[in-house]
Formats: sequence, structure tokens, C-alpha cells
Amino acid sequence: MPANLRDVAAVADVSVPTASRVLSGSAYPVADELRARVLKAAEELDYVPNAQARALLVGSSATVGVLAGDVGDPYFSLIIDGVQDVATGARVLVTICTTGRDIDRELEYFGLLQSHRVGAVIIAGSTLAEERYAAGLRKRVASYLAGGGRVVAIGQPDLGVDRVLVTNAKGATALGRHLVDLGHRRVGILAGLRTLASTIQRIDGIRAAVEGAGGSVVVLHGAATREGGERGVRELLATNPAVTAVVGTADQMAVGAMHALSEQGISVPDEISVAGFNDIPAGLDVTPNLTTVQLPLREMGAQAARYALESSRTPRSRTLHTRLLVRGSTAVPRG
Repeated sequence: MPANLRDVAAVADVSVPTASRVLSGSAYPVADELRARVLKAAEELDYVPNAQARALLVGSSATVGVLAGDVGDPYFSLIIDGVQDVATGARVLVTICTTGRDIDRELEYFGLLQSHRVGAVIIAGSTLAEERYAAGLRKRVASYLAGGGRVVAIGQPDLGVDRVLVTNAKGATALGRHLVDLGHRRVGILAGLRTLASTIQRIDGIRAAVEGAGGSVVVLHGAATREGGERGVRELLATNPAVTAVVGTADQMAVGAMHALSEQGISVPDEISVAGFNDIPAGLDVTPNLTTVQLPLREMGAQAARYALESSRTPRSRTLHTRLLVRGSTAVPRG
């Protein structure tokens, strides 16, 4: 069971009121030595304060917390829309925490959701390939489950909780084969965060298809934004002018690349083909329309919410499938 205030007081060898004053941030004076003992004990026991007991928030099992990287990113906003679709019908409140994919911030927000006794937490972002993140997440999840909470992971490693998965690698391979079939052998990839599992899967899938056909792939990491795509494609072509196709690991990067190419007088797809991932609405707003790997983002969020609102004795898993959407931004390379 998770540690409570009495446990902290006992380990620190202080009274429960003293421990409460230290951990609640009370202005009541407490000797520095006692304060240090309480804080040390709380850290050792992984104590998470009960927000209900502190009267800061009336917690509710009819509340779902979502840990999202960036709500301005269509990837996350569409997943959140799916969560809201289900939550609204169930009359459940959704609390969204924007983490910026910062490890410490994400773990801290997880702890805050636990302290406010939120009924379930949805981890919406793909996992980070860093052991410090994995270890911290496993610890936080175990503590949360022990306290009666539910956790659902989207695209995360097996944490012993319900999971919603998507065939990222399969979609990337399909896109790589599409480019190979058109005749592309020199492909540039504008990639986001290098430790993000979904980014790694997308790069690997494209690389396997292109290099398997005797081609080569150049990867350039940058911000997974429209501006990141603009900067990235300029740098990519300056150092690799033989590239005939450019792929953004997120559609917004591909859209930014198309804009930068247009400014340089480079025609898409006549001179360079461009493709992306996720199938965000902006892909249909550019000319030509963007070839992309469609992820069922809204359904991913909806399925995660359904799992979060249902009790299950054993962890469940559902895999949703990607789909290659060939549009006007890819074609046979010139010459």
C-alpha cells in the first residue's frame, strides 16, 4: 500500500501534526532539523500527499488525467479529442497536463494527478528510449495502481497496464516501399526527437525499405514542427543535393518542408517528393495534397478512454492499424 502521513511521521520520529505542517507547506514554524527529517522520510517512502485530505481539491473517480506532450501538436490534440468524445458521453471530467516530453515534468504531473486522486491516467505519448524515464514511469505506475488508480498507456512499453498500440513500423515500411516503387533511392528524413520510440520506428521502417532496394537514407533531427521542417529541408538539401524524396516523421514537418521548397522554386513532386506521418487536416490544405501514413489518432484516444473508464482484472491491449494514403505530393523522380 502507498505510504500515508502516519508512516512518514513514524520514520521521521515526529508527530503527525508536525509531518503534516511540513508536507502541506503550512506557515506554522517547524525546526529545520525536524523539517529535514520529514522531507527525507517522505522521499524514502515515495509519499504522495492526499489532496482531498489537504482540502486543496475534492478528488473524483469520475476524472481522467491525460499526460500529453504538446496540445498544440495535432498528434496530441486529435488523441485528446478522442478521449473527450468518450468522456463527455460518460460525464467524466478530463484533466490535461502538457509535459513538453520533459521527463521530470511528466513524472511530476503524474504524481500531482495521483495526489488529487484522479481515477485514471492516460499516458498519451510514445515512450522515450531512456532508462531514467522508463524506471521513473514504472515506479510511478506501481504506486498509482497500489492506491487503486487505473493507468492506460498509448504506445508505451509493457507497464502491466491497459495499452493502445499502433502499427508505426508497418506504416513506415509501406511508405518506404511506395517511394522505392516510384524509383526513389536517395531519401531524406526530417525526424523529431531522437529518443522517441515512434520516431525510431518510422526511421527504421523507411530505412529498411530503401536500403533493402540498394538506396540510401539521410536522417536530420530537429523540432517536430512546421518551422522545424522548413529549417530541416534547407539544411538537408544544402548537404545532400542528390535527395529526391523527403519524409517528415510528423506531417507538420512535411508541410513546413513543402513551404520552404516552394520559396526556393523547387516543385513538389516534379523535382522532390514529400511525405509525412499522422494524417493531420493540414495535409489536405497544401497543394499538392500530402502523401502520408494515417494513424487513427482520434480512435486511439477514444479506446484509451474506454479502457480508463472500465475495470479489468487483467491488462488489456488493442492494436490499431496505420494506412498509407497516396496523394499528389509523391511521384516518379525526375530523370
